Amino acid sequence: MGMSRSYLLILAERVAVAWVFRTSRMAFPATRRPEVEQLAVDDELFLLTTRGCWHNPSRDRTRVIGRAVVASPVRVLSEPLNLVDRTFTRGCSLKITSLTPYLTGVEIAPLVPRLDAFPDERSWSIRLRRPLLEISQADAALLRTLLSDVAGEPAQNIGAYLERIRSVLTS
Repeated sequence: MGMSRSYLLILAERVAVAWVFRTSRMAFPATRRPEVEQLAVDDELFLLTTRGCWHNPSRDRTRVIGRAVVASPVRVLSEPLNLVDRTFTRGCSLKITSLTPYLTGVEIAPLVPRLDAFPDERSWSIRLRRPLLEISQADAALLRTLLSDVAGEPAQNIGAYLERIRSVLTS
């Protein structure tokens, strides 16, 4: 077995967060991206929600909210998935291994100067306009350490995410 890679799994919409948490799967758009093509079983994913994910960017911050491991190869979906006016044609299974309480997590902006993934401090957020961003082992180690201080077992926190997202969508 080769060395597994680490990625930021970028979630920019709360409906997508709920789908990922309900299904333990990740779906990708049809657009070919090298990082999606090379994603492999046992790769480490840091679940990142963008400022706009929760529809309140003045309050919310871009945060790493949990970790997961890729549990199956990326495959073409038998039926395309449609979420929030976007179509996803490929996907894989995930094993979510840790999750922070709702609307908490490791804020990324203060870490940008320390993260290899963001060589340009002024335009770092542009690199998050994709489903996956591969990160260095040093970045992964830093995020793992910081996340361990705030994240718990997924079962402790996943229900609150699903309930809060559902309550916002039905109000």
